[in-house]
Amino acid sequence: MNATVPKSYELSSGYKIPSLGLGTYEIPPNKTAEVVYQALKVGYRHFDTAVLYGNEYEVGQGIKRWIDENPQAHKREDVFYTTKIWDTQNGYEKAKKAIDHCLEEVEDLRYIDLLLIHSPLSGKKLRLETYQAMQEAVDEGKVKSIGVSNFGFHHIEELLKWDKLKYKPVVNQIEISPWCMRQELADYCQSMGIRIEAYAPLTHGYKLKDPDLIKVANEVGCDAGQALIRWSLQKGYIPLPKTQSVSRLASNLDVYSFDLTSDQMDQLDQPFSYEPTDWECTNAP
Repeated sequence: MNATVPKSYELSSGYKIPSLGLGTYEIPPNKTAEVVYQALKVGYRHFDTAVLYGNEYEVGQGIKRWIDENPQAHKREDVFYTTKIWDTQNGYEKAKKAIDHCLEEVEDLRYIDLLLIHSPLSGKKLRLETYQAMQEAVDEGKVKSIGVSNFGFHHIEELLKWDKLKYKPVVNQIEISPWCMRQELADYCQSMGIRIEAYAPLTHGYKLKDPDLIKVANEVGCDAGQALIRWSLQKGYIPLPKTQSVSRLASNLDVYSFDLTSDQMDQLDQPFSYEPTDWECTNAP
């Protein structure tokens, strides 16, 4: 199976996004800057955080340290930084303030590459008001691209049919793994030109000893985590594996040199399973 995976994709906004990123959820702030810096040293160029995570400033500091170390070779434009507006910040005025605060947290980065609505839980009115504020942030040069997270079919359709839509969401970030495939939702988003970012691609570790996963990993000569990340990549998703371990940083990134065969992909697929390991709100009203 020839399953060449590009190192980056072009978003509908015209900007490029690395095809694999480092998730920073639950990385303590006192460790975050070092983890991000070490990740940049081993080759990561894509970082995902959120207001909820409480470590935006530290992610920015890790990136700044790497850039300052060698400003001629290390460019801000080479790093892709994502953050998300939390539910309590939804609504036009609140979102405007939240966006400014997000940018203040990483002022050394000068702009945010990707800004997402963290969830649809605030309801239609506040969702759309928030998206309007995000669109204005693009016009103001504060943000390059905007998108959504944890959105289901009806949330995406609501946005795409909205008469004030100026910038289509470039991604929908949702939990995806072989045991939580969300195939119809993923296919729908991709058909609309919306990239899928897969969070919790390692199932928070819950499935790393699954017999089929171990079998595939042994056949390929990789570890279970690498096999799961490669599965996401070959589906055309942008996985966001998280780790605090510097040694794991390198191995989680070392997933471009091998393929999973069609049979191995099928063996990992669990289309009839529904085992999310994180929150579920794609079905929210």
